[in-house]
Amino acid sequence: MSEGQPVDASEQSPDELIRESKRTIAQRLRHLRQRHPEGPFTLASLAERAGVSARTLAQAESSEGANVTLETLTKVAHSLGIRRIAYFLDDTVYEQITAEFDALDQLRKQGVEGVIARRSVPTGLPPASVEQLTQLLSGIVANAEQARVALQEIPPSEHPHPPRESDS
Repeated sequence: MSEGQPVDASEQSPDELIRESKRTIAQRLRHLRQRHPEGPFTLASLAERAGVSARTLAQAESSEGANVTLETLTKVAHSLGIRRIAYFLDDTVYEQITAEFDALDQLRKQGVEGVIARRSVPTGLPPASVEQLTQLLSGIVANAEQARVALQEIPPSEHPHPPRESDS
């Protein structure tokens, strides 16, 4: 359950599994709060957005974690556009959603404001395919931005297609 290392339940006692799960939830909750494309969020602002107390979030993010409820995790996840609360414990879901948020962040950094699509349900694609699609879309957006900049540099008299009156 720790970042990139699945936990083999047969090798740990129930108490160890609980501690590891709490730590994983705490790390992912903190990561989500600090790195979400619409954030970063303070504990208070995320608590208000999710409809939970800031104290509950602070306890959940503490180094030892807390006995955070499924209700709290669901409210936090949904308030941030995540419909799969498995994000907090499943490495594959965590990696997919993190890759989606990273792609959204890159698009915003490139000045793209019109992309609203986000995949919030499993597609059945392997994570490598999702990553390839993310890279492909990022490349397309980058190329479109380069073309837009290049077209702006062409003097109007040399522009192959003069702007229409509706473009003015």
